[in-house]
Amino acid sequence: MREDLKALLAAQSARLDPARPQAVARQRKRGRWTVREVVDGLVDPDSFVEYGGLAKPAVASMEGPADGLVMGTAQVGGRAVDLLLYDFTVHAGTQSAINHMKMTRMFEHALKFSLPVVVWLDGGGARPHDMLLAARGKTPTFVVFARLSGRVPTVGVVPGRSFAGQANLAGMCDLLIGIRGAALGMAGPPLVEAALGIRYTPEEIGSMETHEASGVLDLLVDDEAGAIDAARRYLGYFGPPQAPGAAADQSPLREIVPENPKRSYDVCEVIRTLADADSVLELKPRFGACVVTAFIRLGGRAVGVIANQPLQMAGAIDSDGSDKAARFAQICDAFDIPMLLLCDTPGLMVGPDAERTGLVRHSARLLTAIANATVPLMTVVLRKAYGLGFYIMGSQPLDPAVLLAWPTAEYGGMGLEGAVNIIHAKALEAETDPAARATLHARLTQELKDEHTALVTASHFGYDDVIDPADTREILLRTLDTLPPAPRRTERKRLIEPF
Repeated sequence: MREDLKALLAAQSARLDPARPQAVARQRKRGRWTVREVVDGLVDPDSFVEYGGLAKPAVASMEGPADGLVMGTAQVGGRAVDLLLYDFTVHAGTQSAINHMKMTRMFEHALKFSLPVVVWLDGGGARPHDMLLAARGKTPTFVVFARLSGRVPTVGVVPGRSFAGQANLAGMCDLLIGIRGAALGMAGPPLVEAALGIRYTPEEIGSMETHEASGVLDLLVDDEAGAIDAARRYLGYFGPPQAPGAAADQSPLREIVPENPKRSYDVCEVIRTLADADSVLELKPRFGACVVTAFIRLGGRAVGVIANQPLQMAGAIDSDGSDKAARFAQICDAFDIPMLLLCDTPGLMVGPDAERTGLVRHSARLLTAIANATVPLMTVVLRKAYGLGFYIMGSQPLDPAVLLAWPTAEYGGMGLEGAVNIIHAKALEAETDPAARATLHARLTQELKDEHTALVTASHFGYDDVIDPADTREILLRTLDTLPPAPRRTERKRLIEPF
């Protein structure tokens, strides 16, 4: 064999796991996979083409295969994707002058060829001696990645300790997946200690549970296998339709909404029943729990679901739920995924505590996102449809492709109990006996409810139809069949806000 080829093959093999037993052992001690194992688990077999695998640190005295960043193109679920994975075994996965050049190259590649991006964010920010020596401040990486927003789906995974530059990338991902035990923060322990004079562990700065509660994470999983499965499933919604999946028995939908209007139910059961089997991926389940956001498939087609959750504040919409649903609507709209709105809300959350959260702005953000979306909307009113909550959740002014209601649907321009207080204020004030006043209020409220049932509202053409709940899936499938395919796009349709 020629010497030049022997040298190349030796360099190529030196970056692989069999040639790095000590690095592999360090990852095992951390309880983590190597990045090469992640690539093998994530991509379709024999599809990975590595870029920059022979790169080395800019500082001559430093070593490290691929300069701590494994990247390239591959097929994931039959679709081309760009991958960038920080290697924690190489200088703790830090960013350097050379691997910043690599990242910029890969992000520009994704921008040029409209390829989804998956980033594996296991590292502690910049490598200061390397960056200060060679980068000279010119690192367009973050700017280029920001420009991918709304152009291609971006998925980030936090498998270990991810700080500073890696955290900045994490914050710009459409989907952010965290692995239990990992840590994420805009500054790691050394910088925090220098700024605050307090020494924290990485987990004290930003545990995954902290970021799950704050809404930073979209999904929290147990291990690398779970993260890979979630990333592959998420990317699948942005590809072509799949073969229609099996459907559950739809008859339980007839009984899922309790006859007693004060009793609650789990809207996730509705979503799972309507969707193709095993096709539901709920995002941010622990944040803004008054609203459920999930991708599903209906007859093999991807659909984004925004649903009020009666288990949380009776489905009243708060600031966190507004932000969560608004961003989800932006993602659906950016990539032309139809939306299904399942409405059961008494309206927006009320009171001084709600106002202190800035609900005026946050709820407006949700309405603005849905009102400006150009993808088809399909609305099903399950039970309560009151006030601005219903207005936001797919009412007539939003011009849904179809506006349906179940027989359990209730309609009101505002909460009917409050409406009685306004309409019949004089009669209520005239009744001095508290018990009699309560009886009068209950009777007047029931009269108003009787005037706003699903059938009465439909008689005024408030809905396109009132349907048997068991027919919901079939009617949604037929409606999807009437919708034209989204136009092929060469430019970004809209920006996706980071939060």
